[in-house]
Amino acid sequence: MATKQDIERGKVNLAEPFIEREKETEVKSSSDNGDLGMVFLSTFVAVCGSFEFGSCMGYSSPAQFGIMEDLNLSISKYSVFGSIVTIGAMIGAITSGRIADFAGRKGNMRMSSIVCIVGWFAIYIASSELLLDFGRFLTGFGIGNLSYVVPVYIAEITPKNLRGALATTNQLFITVGIAVAYLIGAFVSWRTLALTGIVPSLVMLIGLFFIPESPRWLAMVGRQKEFEAELRALRGGGADISQEQTEIQVLALPPRFHRILRQIPEVKILDLFNRRNIRYVTIGVGLMVFQQFIGINGIIYYAGQIFVSAGVSPNVGGILYSSLQVVLTAFGASLMDKVGRKLLFLISVSGILLGNLLTGISFILKEHHLALDIAPTVAVVGVMVYIGSFSVGAGPVPWVIMSEIFPINVKGTAGSLVTLVNWFGSWAVSYSFFYLFTWSSWGVFFLYAFVCVMAILFTIVLVPETKGRTLEEIQASIDN
Repeated sequence: MATKQDIERGKVNLAEPFIEREKETEVKSSSDNGDLGMVFLSTFVAVCGSFEFGSCMGYSSPAQFGIMEDLNLSISKYSVFGSIVTIGAMIGAITSGRIADFAGRKGNMRMSSIVCIVGWFAIYIASSELLLDFGRFLTGFGIGNLSYVVPVYIAEITPKNLRGALATTNQLFITVGIAVAYLIGAFVSWRTLALTGIVPSLVMLIGLFFIPESPRWLAMVGRQKEFEAELRALRGGGADISQEQTEIQVLALPPRFHRILRQIPEVKILDLFNRRNIRYVTIGVGLMVFQQFIGINGIIYYAGQIFVSAGVSPNVGGILYSSLQVVLTAFGASLMDKVGRKLLFLISVSGILLGNLLTGISFILKEHHLALDIAPTVAVVGVMVYIGSFSVGAGPVPWVIMSEIFPINVKGTAGSLVTLVNWFGSWAVSYSFFYLFTWSSWGVFFLYAFVCVMAILFTIVLVPETKGRTLEEIQASIDN
């Protein structure tokens, strides 16, 4: 019999079954014959948090000139307002896993919604930069939590054959939120735009009363009756949930093993780097590092100027590329469970590589006064290829894989770390872009292109394909 000491020393692998099945059953699982209505409703409520994320990130651009004029802010002071959301998000990322493990996935989303509502209201009534920045910080903290818990919740409630597509709706609704913020912001004041940011949080807050908690979280904390009830609610009253129930409970562990599991020490950050967990962490952190350091924020931040150089209004350009993001993210969602996460990510990063090269070449032409009539067009094509490629795979895939690979006992701590790395990378690329651009207007894009090459190699060597597997099967395959 396994003891607490055995588990602490790593002799028992929590990601693998304690009892082997002698024979694979031919019975269809509940994911094949269940009623998916509650899954779709739950996913919709969860991705209201993703819409909130997009609304927050898209707010600062259309609101900039109105806020600067009404509150008499300098460019440097507005830059603080624009960037403090990232600081809040990093703090939110640090706490997100612990809150989700302690209060549940729904508890985390409920708390985050309330924080975002308070933040938006503070921005709406702000008459000074202090209250303005405080509101922006709160919305950042809220979306920092949501950026972790939304994809995790969706992955934990969704049948394996739909998990990729539904998990991608997280990224899809982020892009929808950005596009809607740009579109509405072109017609209303910054205060009214702040009020529209409250809407998705209100819808989520109300919707959470009508959807179930994650069964996997309930199983982890030992709430057996609720676990069975919520799993049945997700799969439908007539569905056979026995096989899925068994898999989630690690093949019907005897009570003595459940007692042992409850005695496992709380997973610390340093525990993530031991021999058992290091590959999970390497995959999750690596994908987030590459997602950011291939230059997405640099491209988006400079897109307005690129559109101006091509004779296109920056507002029109912003609506164009945000709309492109929505369409291609939806297209990527339709491919996620067909071509697989790994192949889709490789195709996406290859497109990003091409987009960076085209944008870099356009600046080489401009710097050497060559083909000046076509250089702006090359730049616009490069930006659109980049953003389109990112939307198809590099945007959603790391979040989908992050929500799938971590064992339940380390998911909170590891998820917080991965989300923090993502937000830190977002800040680092945003902060460094203009310095790198001053160093070399074309070199910065070739640098991002080199990172794309490294991302391709990393993915080929280390990243597993997770399509069509249960979360427990994914974790066992990584261990083996």
